[in-house]
Amino acid sequence: MQTITKNEMRAILIIFKDIDGHYNANNLSKKIGLSSMGTLKILKRLEVQNILKSTMFGKAVFYKVNLDNDYARNYIEFLLKKEAEDAAPRIKRWIRELRNVRDAKIGILFGSVLTEEKFNDVDLLVVLEQSQNRGFNKSIGEINKINIKRIHAVKQTKEDLKLNLGKKDEVVLSIIKNGIVLFGYDEIVEVIKDVAYGKES
Repeated sequence: MQTITKNEMRAILIIFKDIDGHYNANNLSKKIGLSSMGTLKILKRLEVQNILKSTMFGKAVFYKVNLDNDYARNYIEFLLKKEAEDAAPRIKRWIRELRNVRDAKIGILFGSVLTEEKFNDVDLLVVLEQSQNRGFNKSIGEINKINIKRIHAVKQTKEDLKLNLGKKDEVVLSIIKNGIVLFGYDEIVEVIKDVAYGKES
């Protein structure tokens, strides 16, 4: 993969994770702290690489991740992993801990553990099947036995997650937008592709 700048990474992840958002150079520039022209250069470069694709609405050009492209999907998975690896040390401690949970397809860390030095518990969205619930509960129970901070798990099946994203549930949208994916990178990319990009594929 080509070397990616921090601003390119932020641009792609903002566009990908904000399922309900619509981004052009102007409004994305405010998110990443660059000029509109500088942001446009990034977007056009990513479009040339087939990572993004553009659509015209009136006179404005809006961008989405090109999830029909295998390279773009692999790129997103890489960036989601890098986001977790680049997290602050206090957050990485929980990332390492929670990557050991069993019987879950997707794990997303969210809430005050990501934004505050002092927090009451650790919020985790997990996607799993009903048959995996017992093994998962046992795994979380073992982690909770040895930690002062307790894991608070929000459980969804993959169908639940797709349904909640499809009906624009604000809580789930916020978790995807602001959370850090711990595992199940290919699964979350597939879910978002199906929900947010399905009509375009």
